[in-house]
Amino acid sequence: MTVLAQAGDRKIIFIKGAPDRLLRRVCEEKNEEGVQLFDYDYWDREIKELAERGQRVIGAAYKIADPSQTEVTHEDLKTGAIFLGIAGIIDPPRPEAIEAIEECKRAGITVKMITGDHIDTAKAIGCEMGIGDGEHAMEGRALERMSDEELRSIVNDYDIFARTSPENKIKLVTALQDNGRICAMTGDRVNDAPALKKADVGIAMGIKGTEVTKEAAEMVLADDNFSTIVAAVKEGRRVYDNLKKTILFILPTNGAESFLIIASILFGTIMPLTPVQILWVNMVTAITISFALAFEKAEPDTMQRPPRSPKEPLLSNYFLWRILFVSILIGGGTLLLTLHLVAHGWSVNAVKTITLNAIVISQMFHMFNARNIRGFALNKDFFSNKVAFLVSGILILLQLAITYIPFMNKVFATYPMDIEDWIYPFRLGLVVFIIIEIEKWIVRRIAGNQPTDKPDE
Repeated sequence: MTVLAQAGDRKIIFIKGAPDRLLRRVCEEKNEEGVQLFDYDYWDREIKELAERGQRVIGAAYKIADPSQTEVTHEDLKTGAIFLGIAGIIDPPRPEAIEAIEECKRAGITVKMITGDHIDTAKAIGCEMGIGDGEHAMEGRALERMSDEELRSIVNDYDIFARTSPENKIKLVTALQDNGRICAMTGDRVNDAPALKKADVGIAMGIKGTEVTKEAAEMVLADDNFSTIVAAVKEGRRVYDNLKKTILFILPTNGAESFLIIASILFGTIMPLTPVQILWVNMVTAITISFALAFEKAEPDTMQRPPRSPKEPLLSNYFLWRILFVSILIGGGTLLLTLHLVAHGWSVNAVKTITLNAIVISQMFHMFNARNIRGFALNKDFFSNKVAFLVSGILILLQLAITYIPFMNKVFATYPMDIEDWIYPFRLGLVVFIIIEIEKWIVRRIAGNQPTDKPDE
């Protein structure tokens, strides 16, 4: 940066910037003894000493301008500047940022530092924050000499890139993407905007960031804190997990109803549910149980799992198995209950009412299974989701209403059940819950005996 200033009867060009670049533009220096020949080796050692302490180093120089000069051009910086000195600026990393980077490592996320600072400064700060090993780093001028293929081969080997230009940043993002990585890029200055636009996720600083950077980014950090990015990753994984849990609940629910109807037709038994009762089941489960799964907190291993592949399907082979298994379990169990009641001479309305309550209560029990995809449902976080218990209470009230309110008996062809008749729906629900937990335990044991492939980064 340069400015042309009036100092008394003289005009002076004041210059500040990266010292290692400024050093190449000066031939003299000013000290207590006056203007002397520039001692490059001395200043190079001083810059390196400050940089190795993790300080950001800035250099200053000046040049006497012509009295008639009114603007500064690049030509003014090529010769005649007199070096004044350097300053080391301490910019300590936030403690929460160090913790966030460590959490990224556990989550399989590689953090890379791309900075305009001196390479020794970058290595020292990176080592303090847990980025890189404090020894290996790459400068922007080295990147400029590389072909795209060479850059793709080394971009995964280095975590610190110093003295980089906007063009270097775009090339680094492109190389990471060409290697199959999902790349998020942070920035706050105008020249960061192209790299943010190129990245899969551009993240701008909300406080220090320019409007151009914010426009180019997909996300804007309101607090300019790196740990907020990690919190967003955790929240994103929680939302994705809860989406899968909701699918894992809804599809077996519909599958169980379909299995029950189809099997009843094939076996020639009474139709266990009327069309309006099927609509009731879908409605009450959609507004209660499905809603509760959206409030599940993140599972304990959320940030210990490696990132999923973008090509990974939402429904894995295990999910397809679980959907089929639970559909047959709930649908088959309800069918067996229906056949048992018919065989013992229960009236049609009574059978349909118990069947209706059985399939709804079974789905309520299955919701508690689905709160943890593979883990044990009865864990220390069992009572953490208060909404799950609230909607279960609402669901039971709705089932009591359809069973005992006279006008609903007429609309839905239900029958006021005796108190002891409720043993059938709740017994079936408990059996469904226990069998699914046993299935999850078996899957955990099988998965625990299988070799796992750990990602390199």
